[in-house]
Amino acid sequence: MSNETNSTQEDKELIESTIQLLVTKVHADSEPEELEALAKTIKKQVPLFTRRYFTAYLLREILKANTPQKAPAPKKAPAPQKSVPPQPRRGSQNQPLPEGARTLYLNIGKMKRLYAKELSELLQRELGIKREDIYSLRIHDKYSFISMSEQHCEEAISKLNGMDIKGRTAAVSYSNRE
Repeated sequence: MSNETNSTQEDKELIESTIQLLVTKVHADSEPEELEALAKTIKKQVPLFTRRYFTAYLLREILKANTPQKAPAPKKAPAPQKSVPPQPRRGSQNQPLPEGARTLYLNIGKMKRLYAKELSELLQRELGIKREDIYSLRIHDKYSFISMSEQHCEEAISKLNGMDIKGRTAAVSYSNRE
């Protein structure tokens, strides 16, 4: 076995053991209220599709802090990046929906283990749309709200009504709470 493969296996084992240690510490934490407050802040500040990478980044930083530093290799100067102003979140509580957008009601929610990512993928697959075409997804315990253009809403109503989603027959209609 080469040194590189052996090193990679050791790195993988170190990462896995660190994750297990952190999971154990989370379950045994003496201040769950503080963890809950941090979790809520992360939920508000980190977009859903970025949370996995956010967690991986934090783990990498923890591992770097706990690993003896090797001599740094000379780095190339980073290429200048364009300054892109942050885009407001579409469909958030503070932002109005774009012109021509409507909100749909779906009779399935968290209690049936429906998650935003799964619902987004289902809509993309069934309607042939892109993720950017979905303005917002709000998953509640027993129902969900989907905001997108009226054209996509009409198509969603016709294709999703009666479909089996998570063991329940979907009922999709325009929302009264827009």
